[in-house]
Amino acid sequence: MKGLVVKNTGSWFQVVTPEGQLVECKIKGAFRLQGIRSTNPIAVGDRVVFDLGSEGNGLISKIEERKNYIIRRSSNLSKQTHILAANIDQVFLIVTVNYPETSTMFIDRFLASAEAYRIPSKIIFNKIDLYSEAEHEYMDAVISLYESLGYPCFKVSSKLGSGIDALRNELKEKITLFSGHSGVGKSTLINTIDPSVEAKTNKISEYHNKGMHTTTFSEMFSLHDGGYLVDTPGIKGFGTINIKTEEVSHYFREIFATSSKCKYNNCTHVHEPDCAVIKAVENHEISQSRYTSYLSVLEDDREGKYR
Repeated sequence: MKGLVVKNTGSWFQVVTPEGQLVECKIKGAFRLQGIRSTNPIAVGDRVVFDLGSEGNGLISKIEERKNYIIRRSSNLSKQTHILAANIDQVFLIVTVNYPETSTMFIDRFLASAEAYRIPSKIIFNKIDLYSEAEHEYMDAVISLYESLGYPCFKVSSKLGSGIDALRNELKEKITLFSGHSGVGKSTLINTIDPSVEAKTNKISEYHNKGMHTTTFSEMFSLHDGGYLVDTPGIKGFGTINIKTEEVSHYFREIFATSSKCKYNNCTHVHEPDCAVIKAVENHEISQSRYTSYLSVLEDDREGKYR
């Protein structure tokens, strides 16, 4: 039998068949994916082949070829990866200017990973009803930066209902991954977009001004208007992986575009003379925050960095 993995609960996988039957499955034997050292060899969004047992449970024997996937470093094993989702059409990164704060470095690292796996990215600025005038001004400046790079941005408030219709239109007939820090309001936003989805929510820890983890494993929801939405566990940091040093600049759009003007073809844009990228940063043609994020990804092979 064939099916779509819609939930990963560690050792068990919930698989939906084309007929709509939900089957609890496990992996057959020592099933592993070649070339991927992952804590979860099968991910939400994977299409699999399984055998149905006499008690109604399934045994997954094969994973079909993936269109794409997006991974991050495992939170506990820096040399291993965690697959957030597979076979997705687009990813929305949900960020908040405050309550909790999402740094531009986190945004950049996420966008770079999505670029590496050729997944279109968009950014949701959530909880806009909570921000002060100064925070709104900062948000508009950040949006201006990312929109200038070609990343669509959306201002959203689940409480006010603003921006929700625009998001619904973006999600129709597509498989979309939602990701971001814990506490940025992913689950509440999903419930607002489609009330039929009963995603778990939790309150922000006011003491730490950080989110409390509410989603333990990735889960895919079928949307009323068509399409699927993948809710992922809140993540604290985003460690890129499997990106070679010489390729990092490829995933920062403006750095890659400027690099053709560098004196040396193998320029790392760190210390070389006549580096067009460094000059562009000095002339404020490339954002200092983006350049700092680029440098941080170059340092990713340090043990334990961005766990």
